[in-house]
Amino acid sequence: MKIRRLSAAVAVAATGALLFSACTSPAGNDDPADGESTATSVAADGPCKADLGEVETADGEIKVSVEDEFLGYNSYTPETYSTYNNAVTDRVFSNFWYFGTDGAICPEESYGTYEAISEDPLQVEYTLNDEAVWSDGTPVSFADYALDWAAQAITADGKVTDDGSEKPLFNHISGLTLGDYVPELPTADAADAKSFVYDYERVYADWKIQISHVFPAHVVAEQAGVSTEELVTAIQEVDMSVLKKAAKFWNEGWLSQPGQVPDPAISPVNGPYDFKADGWEAGQYITLEANPEFWGTPAATQELTFRFVSADAQIQALANGDLDVIQPNGPTVDTTTQLEQLGDAVNVDTDQGLTWEHLDFNFNSGVFSDNLEAREAFAHCVPRQKIVDDLIKPIAPEATIMNAREVFPFQDNYEDVVSESYDGRYDTADLDAAKEKFEASGLKEGEKIRIGYAAPNPRRAAQVEAIKSSCDQVGFDIVDSAAPDFFDKALPNGDYEVAMFAWAGSGQIASGENIYATGFPQNYGGYSDETVDEAWKKLSSSTDEAVHAEQTVIIEKQLWDTLFGIPLFAHPGVIASSSGLQNVRNTAAQDGVMWNAEQWSRAS
Repeated sequence: MKIRRLSAAVAVAATGALLFSACTSPAGNDDPADGESTATSVAADGPCKADLGEVETADGEIKVSVEDEFLGYNSYTPETYSTYNNAVTDRVFSNFWYFGTDGAICPEESYGTYEAISEDPLQVEYTLNDEAVWSDGTPVSFADYALDWAAQAITADGKVTDDGSEKPLFNHISGLTLGDYVPELPTADAADAKSFVYDYERVYADWKIQISHVFPAHVVAEQAGVSTEELVTAIQEVDMSVLKKAAKFWNEGWLSQPGQVPDPAISPVNGPYDFKADGWEAGQYITLEANPEFWGTPAATQELTFRFVSADAQIQALANGDLDVIQPNGPTVDTTTQLEQLGDAVNVDTDQGLTWEHLDFNFNSGVFSDNLEAREAFAHCVPRQKIVDDLIKPIAPEATIMNAREVFPFQDNYEDVVSESYDGRYDTADLDAAKEKFEASGLKEGEKIRIGYAAPNPRRAAQVEAIKSSCDQVGFDIVDSAAPDFFDKALPNGDYEVAMFAWAGSGQIASGENIYATGFPQNYGGYSDETVDEAWKKLSSSTDEAVHAEQTVIIEKQLWDTLFGIPLFAHPGVIASSSGLQNVRNTAAQDGVMWNAEQWSRAS
């Protein structure tokens, strides 16, 4: 789950089969000159990365846009967990899997393999490549995964949780979720073992993607004043004298000040790229360089620079050559028109994505927190259909209002879910119904409703304007509360009545539990409902598709009946790249266009 700061999201949730095809460029046949990449635009035969064969890293730099500042090496804290931060860190860390263009789970066998060696009880064995090492030469091993387990399992008072409700010791975005499913430390022969087994207490629907990239245990051990072996023993025995020190460093030691490149002495990497020394200019860019210690397929291009450019400036930057690849967030009609005007200088691709816009109520405080009639009044006056017609259909003519959260309008099971969970009452603005609910709610004329979102974002500003034009007629006074630091301040502090952003998704099944279930880390508005909680427990602890379908309907219906929030539309995805680039591929998944950035190269 990932939050897309500035104009999208905190996480992801999508179930069901996904319906996308990858977009690729024609294959090239020229032999490379010395020092040039041998990578070509090989047409992939599926959603995963193309097999480029032998690759040599070519000199040069490719510049891609992200819309927010890099935040730090540890992208698993609530302060750093964003699509934009992960765009960078996913290039410097390796993992057993990644999401393909349609949300499919693709194995990364150059890093290692994993399989369920038992289904009842569920046991999953992971085996790392013997050559997998951190950039400081330390082998990647079980110790790193033991630390990862501890960060998602051990509570602040030294327990291993069994319900995910207690305060964690580590400031991990996933809270204590892993400990809920795997209540005991995974087993291995030694701290430096390359093979280890996770024993699940109960089945987890998304077990294939439960384990993501990890951080170096040897660094944390050193910072805690112990050996790596002693750290693993402390985890096994829940020795808080060691773990408190380890957690303090994990929580704070990898956070960065803007412009301060992560120190390689405490921030080694194990992916195709590494942080370039002096390569971060605050507010401008951060540059990665090919990792010479990487054992897998090397990066196709020596340097990859992420430039922090707002959506409204990306097209001009692409035209000027200041950017090579862009994916403007919140594309408008002007976006596609301006890209068309660049002609053959750029390649443009559009696709439907797994990112969707929504309005969320604040249940922690304010006028909507304990007043269903007030939420209903607001829902009746939001002009959802007009927003889609005026702002989205000109870019994506097939776009519709979105009436679910866990399935998308372009997925096969969408109509089945919606027909059983929602009756269409909020499709179009109904001011008469809104006024009745407003009066029943006891609100006073001119009730100020702050709609918060991350600025600048012209499309969201237009959405608020449309809502204000409609809802002010009912008795509300809609206030545009956009702020550049919305995700850092207003959202976590509850300084809003309605939050507007987008969840960025992939083909996960149970990730929505982290958003809607009581007390979970990404439930920022403080929503709580017993029916929803119970349905998520049943869904997440089953691999049966029939159970998933049944519980999804229950969740969707209850979220509508209690008005957790208001879904608006699925985002149209637009990417553009300089015509001389190869292997730039669109994707519906949450990683965005950067998902295969290590394969990008310039045509020779």
